[in-house]
Amino acid sequence: MIMKGQKISDRYQIIKAIGEGGMANVYLAYDTILDRNVAVKVLRGDLANDEKFVRRFQREALSASSLSHPNIVEVYDVGEDNGQYYIVMEYVEGRHLKELIKKRGKLTVSEVIDIMLQITDGMIVAHDTYIIHRDIKPQNIMILENGLVKIMDFGIAMALNGTQLTQTNSIMGSVHYLPPEQASGKGATLQSDIYSMGIVMYELLTGKLPYKGDNAVEIALKHLKEPLPSIREELPNIPQSVENIIIKATAKNPKNRYADAREMHNDLLTCLDESRANEPKIKLPYREFSESEKTKVNKKETDEDKKSDIKKEVKESKDDEVLAKQITKNDLKKQNKVLIVLASIFTLLIVGITTVIVLIPALTSNREITVPDVTGYSVEDALKTLQDAGFTVASEQQQVASEEIETGKVVRTSPLANTKRTEGTEVTLWVSTGDPAITLEDYKGRNYVEVQAILETQGLQVIIERRNVDTKDYQEGEILDQSPAAGERVSEGDYVTIYIPNFDVYPDFTNGSYTYDDVVEYLEDYGVTVNKVEQEDSMHSPGIVIAQNRTTGSPIQNNTSITVTVAKAPTTSSGGDDPEDSSGTGTDSTDDCGGLC
Repeated sequence: MIMKGQKISDRYQIIKAIGEGGMANVYLAYDTILDRNVAVKVLRGDLANDEKFVRRFQREALSASSLSHPNIVEVYDVGEDNGQYYIVMEYVEGRHLKELIKKRGKLTVSEVIDIMLQITDGMIVAHDTYIIHRDIKPQNIMILENGLVKIMDFGIAMALNGTQLTQTNSIMGSVHYLPPEQASGKGATLQSDIYSMGIVMYELLTGKLPYKGDNAVEIALKHLKEPLPSIREELPNIPQSVENIIIKATAKNPKNRYADAREMHNDLLTCLDESRANEPKIKLPYREFSESEKTKVNKKETDEDKKSDIKKEVKESKDDEVLAKQITKNDLKKQNKVLIVLASIFTLLIVGITTVIVLIPALTSNREITVPDVTGYSVEDALKTLQDAGFTVASEQQQVASEEIETGKVVRTSPLANTKRTEGTEVTLWVSTGDPAITLEDYKGRNYVEVQAILETQGLQVIIERRNVDTKDYQEGEILDQSPAAGERVSEGDYVTIYIPNFDVYPDFTNGSYTYDDVVEYLEDYGVTVNKVEQEDSMHSPGIVIAQNRTTGSPIQNNTSITVTVAKAPTTSSGGDDPEDSSGTGTDSTDDCGGLC
C-alpha cells in the first residue's frame, strides 16, 4: 500500500489516491525534480510477480511514451521502485466526456465537430505509427475548462484495460463502443478505433447510446447484427454531411470505414461547409451484412456487361484511330510553310510552359507515391517490392499475432498499404507470429481480479457478470463459473465471461436513524458480529450510531464483524473537579473507543 507523503524512486511524492482498478492504482503526486504535479499509475502488488504481465505493462507504456500531442495525455516516465512498477503521466484537471453528457445531454453540432476534430487529431499521431487505443469511450476522454480535449490511457489500454473494467457498470460502459470485429472475437485494427469514435460522436450529438441491452453480450450482438439508428430521424436538422461521417465511421464492415484517423479528420474539417449543404446520403461500397444468392447472380451479370462495354469501346477506339490517320495524311499535303513555322513556335511555347509548370516542381520537391500492399508476402519479397516502389524499409520488423497470415509472412505495413507518402519514406513491416491458441484453466473458486489480470495479459477480453446467489456460501470476488469452460481453446482477442456473486453492501449506519440494536437486527441474517463502542457526544441522542469501521457500500461478507460507535450523554463534572482531570478523562474515553472516535 502506498501512503500519502511516500516517495517513489526518490522523486515522485504521493499527495493522494485518485483512482483504483483491477490492475493498477492511480495517485496524484508531486515531481520534486521538475516541480509539477503528475499522475502515477502503480501496478498492483499481486501482479508485480507475473513476469509476462510486467513486460507487457512496460512495453505498452513505452509505446505510449512515444506519442506527443496536445490532445493525448502524455507519458513522462516508466520505472520500478522496490518491486513496484509504475507509469508517470501528465496530470489533467477536468472532467471526462461522460460527465459532460450527463450534465448537458446532447451537445450542439459545432461543439461535437470541435471535440471530434481534437480527438481525431490526437489519434492521427498514433495511427501513423500503428498504435491502436482499443478502448475509445467518453470515460477515457477528458475535457478541460478551456475546451481542450485529452485522450487518456493511450497505448496502455491493452495492458491496463482492466483498470476501469473491474466493475460490471464499467464493463457495460466499454461494450457500448465495441467494434463488431472485436465483438466477434477478432483482433483490433485502426478501423476498430474509428468505429468507437463514430459511436462517441453519435452519443455526443444525441445524448444517448445507439444500442442498449440488459447485459454486455446482448449489446455486443447488437453491434454485430443491428444497423445504427438513423441520427437524422432523431435530429432532423443535423446536416446530411455530418450523418454521413457517422455512417462511414460505424460501418459494420471495416472496409467501409475510414482507413485511419487522418481520413476521418479531413472529412470532419469540411462537413459544415456550404459546399456540402446538399450532400446526398452516403452509400457504402462493400456489403455490411450477408446478401442472398440473387445478389451474387446480379453481380455476375453486371461483370459480364462491363466486359461487353469494354470490348465495344476498344473497337470504336480502333475505328477512330484509322479515321484520324486518314485525316492527318490529307491535311499534311495541304499544309504550307507558314503553318509549319507557326506550329513549331507554338510547340516550343508548350514545351517551355510544361517545363516550368511540371518539370521544375518535380525536381525541387518530393513526389508522393502509393505504398504497395505486401500483405502475405515473405519479408524478402516485401522488402524488394517496397524498395522498387521508391520506399526505404526499417531494419527491424514488428511482431504481431495473426489468425489469417502464416508465421513469418507480412501482416501489414506502417504506413498502411494504399496510402500516399513521399518517395523515400521509411516503411515498417509487421510480421506474423502465427495464431497461438490458449487453453483455459478451471478458474472456479479463485478471485476474479487475479484471474482477469492473467487472462488480459494473454490478450483475451474479459467480461465480469454478477449473479444473485446465496452469499453465505461464497467470498466477495470468488468466481462461480466461466464461459468458455475449462479446457476449451481460445485465441488472442476472444471474450471470456467470468461470473461472480452479487453481494449485498453495508448501508450508512451513521445517518442518524440507526441504534446499536437496529444494526444487530440488520446484520443478523448475515452472521456478522456487531461490536459496540460508546462515546460521549452532545450532538446526537444517546444510543444513536455515530461511526462505523466498515465503509458504506463495501460488500457484506458472512461471519465477519463490524464495530459501531454509539453516542452517550456527556458526564456532568462536579464543581470541585480539577479541569486537567476532566481533560484526562476525555482522553481516556477516546482511547477506550479504539481510535474510531
